[in-house]
Amino acid sequence: MSTEIQSRSIATLTLGAIGVVYGDIGTSPLYTIKEIFSVSSGIALNQTNIVGAISAVFWALMLVVTLKYVILVLRADNRGEGGSMALLALAISTAAAAPKRKKILLGLGVFGAALFYGDSILTPAISVLSAVEGLELITPELNRYVIPISVVILVTLFAFQKFGTHMVGKFFGPIIVVWFTVLGAVGCYHISHNPLILNALNPYYAFHFLVDRGAGIFLAVGAVVLAITGAEALYADMGHFGRPAIRIAWSCLVLPGLALNYLGQGALLLANPAAVSNPFYLSFPPQLLVPALILATLATIIASQAVISGAYSITQQAIQLGFLPRMQILHTSASESGQIYVPAINWLLLIAVIIATIVFQNSSAIASAYGIAVTGTMLITTILTYFVLHHRWKYSFWLAASATGAFIVLDLLLLASCSVKFFKGGWFPVALGVGLVIVMWTWKQGREILLQHIHEDDPKLEDFVKMMSHEKRVRIERTAIFLSANQDTVPQALMHNLKHNQVLHQTNLILTVEFLDTPVATKDQRIHITEMGNGFWQVKLHYGFMESPNIPKTLVEAWCINKITLDPFTTSYFISRETVISGPGGKMAKWRDNLFALMSRNAGSVVSYFNIPSNSVIELGSRVSI
Repeated sequence: MSTEIQSRSIATLTLGAIGVVYGDIGTSPLYTIKEIFSVSSGIALNQTNIVGAISAVFWALMLVVTLKYVILVLRADNRGEGGSMALLALAISTAAAAPKRKKILLGLGVFGAALFYGDSILTPAISVLSAVEGLELITPELNRYVIPISVVILVTLFAFQKFGTHMVGKFFGPIIVVWFTVLGAVGCYHISHNPLILNALNPYYAFHFLVDRGAGIFLAVGAVVLAITGAEALYADMGHFGRPAIRIAWSCLVLPGLALNYLGQGALLLANPAAVSNPFYLSFPPQLLVPALILATLATIIASQAVISGAYSITQQAIQLGFLPRMQILHTSASESGQIYVPAINWLLLIAVIIATIVFQNSSAIASAYGIAVTGTMLITTILTYFVLHHRWKYSFWLAASATGAFIVLDLLLLASCSVKFFKGGWFPVALGVGLVIVMWTWKQGREILLQHIHEDDPKLEDFVKMMSHEKRVRIERTAIFLSANQDTVPQALMHNLKHNQVLHQTNLILTVEFLDTPVATKDQRIHITEMGNGFWQVKLHYGFMESPNIPKTLVEAWCINKITLDPFTTSYFISRETVISGPGGKMAKWRDNLFALMSRNAGSVVSYFNIPSNSVIELGSRVSI
């Protein structure tokens, strides 16, 4: 790739990253300063507190977003992929000989993914509501239209997702560039009129602002956290745009725009304390209020994109790692494999977001619930990063601990501060997270139990092949591919075919698909073929957890090395479909058995998931009691 083409590609990805990744954190100025000085925080509106609060916000951006995520965590990628599940796969790859540590890491990773889904629900709700609430400043009579308008905007946003993050980023990128430019310009205007606010760049004022709060430090920090919501999306969306684009966008546009706007809001409050009712919108001249409202609404629509895209990535990774049932996953870009669309998740998120919008009614109420989901995910990411640094990359304990220890302490402080509002809405993401953990853990454990039940009485494949060589079975000149989760035993579909049809194919492939803990399988890892004799072959296909498996394509590409032609017109795929029923004395609680059976019945088709032509498939069913 030429330098010119490479530069153009990075520029395109950077523009897309600005539009998709940074919309969330970019709309935090809409509500952060207002919440810091709200009645519930109890922080007096005076010069010392204004400078101190702005200083705390600025250094939160520097420490948590710049230092932790942009510099440290983005390095902990799993072959270019980010997010809690990708990081989990990287962490547990080092724990094969330590089952206890592996179990703890799995629990942390799954809970982190579940909290991210909570973030994906609350972010669109709070972002859109905070923008549309600006209507009240035009005329109070418009207040009753805030919820209906917000719901219409949210429905439109989720309906637009099917066009893919490439189209979304291409359309939204220029708007967000304008947004950050306006943020910086408005901030510069107010800073020029009251340069005293530049003292906030000194961390001394942030430190004393927090220390002076005493027991109220948790309320103050809980409000400051709102400035860094969306930081986790930088990591979760890394597979969509890549590390360089995300870093360039942050350093060159996003951080300067945010920092200048927060300083500008502080300068406005120093000059006009009454503006605390809505310091963001009141920082604009009255004649620009309507254009500002329109731009902010567009920006908040875009803000939701970061967590929605992240939710798609987390879902795909969770499916491949065995924590969720199969779902339809659509790739929306021919050039960027990480850009996907998951219809089921899209519509489930929309329903949950609308419910949250209607129940909470305003952005301040959602802000109380918001922090726990964000800070909980951040803490888990930091803990998993430590295990990757120490056990995967072999950094010394002291080096890994020093790189992550300070962030763990900071994340614990942020989480504790947000937990103060547990009964004011903070319970929502926690309850949602616990529910999703139960679902994900039930699916993983249920699949393990199911496969154990299916294969415990199956004959060994090697013995079966030897036995078939001595039997006079009718053979037909076709190729049969039997999908099996266990390569060493005879597939259920093969046994049923022999029992009911009394025939054997001339060529029989016993096919097993495994997903690796890396995003993409290498060429050497892709396929392993073992000839067993008597027309039987063992075939093992490997895919990364970010790949969409295409069995026919992989077999055609690889089978030529064995000089066997897989003619699609003479090849049949035999699949065993199990109907799960909950029986007495199961290894899981009765209600979990029923939950697993429900998920199993509604799981996506293995045929479409593996891209197998439906007219080449023969399904043979069986009932399995767990």
